Amino acid sequence: MPPRNRHFHTREPFRHDTRLTLERAEGPFSCLNPTRAHFNHSGSVSKGTPDEVETSQENGHDETEQEVPKRYSESDVPAKNVRFLWRSRDNRKGRHPLLVQRPKPGEEAYFVTPRRTSDPREVLKTVVRTFTYYPVWDISWLVAFIFTWGSIVWVLNGFFVWLPVAAPSTEFDGEIYYGGGVTAFIGAILFFETGSILLIFEAINANNTGCFGWAVEQLFDDDEQKGGVARLRVVANRHHCHHFHQNRRNFVGKPSKLTVADAQPPAKGGKRAWQWFPSWHDLRTHYLHEFGFLAGSAQLFGATVFGISGITALPGIFNHLTPEWRLNAAYWIPQVIGGSGFIVSSTLYLLETQQKWYKPAPHLLGWHIAFWNLVGAFGFTLCGCLGMAYKNSGAQYQAGLATFWGSWAFLIGSYLQLFESLNKNPVEEVATDQDFEGRQ
Repeated sequence: MPPRNRHFHTREPFRHDTRLTLERAEGPFSCLNPTRAHFNHSGSVSKGTPDEVETSQENGHDETEQEVPKRYSESDVPAKNVRFLWRSRDNRKGRHPLLVQRPKPGEEAYFVTPRRTSDPREVLKTVVRTFTYYPVWDISWLVAFIFTWGSIVWVLNGFFVWLPVAAPSTEFDGEIYYGGGVTAFIGAILFFETGSILLIFEAINANNTGCFGWAVEQLFDDDEQKGGVARLRVVANRHHCHHFHQNRRNFVGKPSKLTVADAQPPAKGGKRAWQWFPSWHDLRTHYLHEFGFLAGSAQLFGATVFGISGITALPGIFNHLTPEWRLNAAYWIPQVIGGSGFIVSSTLYLLETQQKWYKPAPHLLGWHIAFWNLVGAFGFTLCGCLGMAYKNSGAQYQAGLATFWGSWAFLIGSYLQLFESLNKNPVEEVATDQDFEGRQ
């Protein structure tokens, strides 16, 4: 039997979809499930033609809309090759990555696709949406939104705790005692703990049957009458998506009839209802080998232990933690243990995005999210370690500073995660055949 990371031991994506063929699956560790897979589409990837799309329709896969002929839009760009990617993180977040190879001058373009996601115009659109669009039914958006506000609270905590030490003239009465204590409680309990619980729900409700979030349309082009190349346009289509993220009618439980009809899941695959807890069999055979579940569990453990520090930081508790060993046991040591849980969690999320455990993946947004969260986790852990050096003024200064820069790192990672949650159909672009074949 091949290593576990080279094939889907259980729950292979698109296993009931005859349109998509698994090309290969990979992951950084042989004992864990694959984190990425390449799928070829029978109607579009292999330089499909309008005839092939018609054949797909006859087989019951209506991917085109025949009411109105399709023409170019402003955001359409030509593509030589197209490939549909599957990544465990993107699947968990309700995203559908599309890999596109642009044609060289003189080469035929068989497809038309949206602009690459990294295009400044597309980036600006998503940035605007982070401030104007609030999909509260989307659990991945909720996770990012909660962590973003939690990070903002911790940034305020960093100002309350570190600024009086760095600039004593700015201190006001009760700044550290009340400002620092209350913001630590709110950030640790209300935001980090809640967000970590939602991470677990997100992991155990990931769509394991596969989700095709694109539609393939025949493009109407006047040049075709003159002997030009017939093209197919690949467009994002939420009606082809059956992630829970699209369930706008009810946040948990069975989706509404309208949602099921819009999602159009594979007939044989069915659609599972929301689950609060996995079965023991699923836990043993699937989730304990899944990066997202393991990382979320480490995050929840870290947040729960770290929450002890949030409670003991409250005014009326913190000032009664004497002698020093009680303060260490109830405040500083939980910070170290909780921060270590954050480090483990962020490291797992980082490795999940990488093709090899030793090979960074800076071309992926998820990698940057995990990286900045890892920096923040080290900051919070370092704060707890240095905080126990009571008689060293330099260590106390650095402890407050570690919380300050760690909070900013968490804020960067959380906002990038918010950006990620609103971009459900990312388009990645490469230029050469080698990059197209090797991109993960």
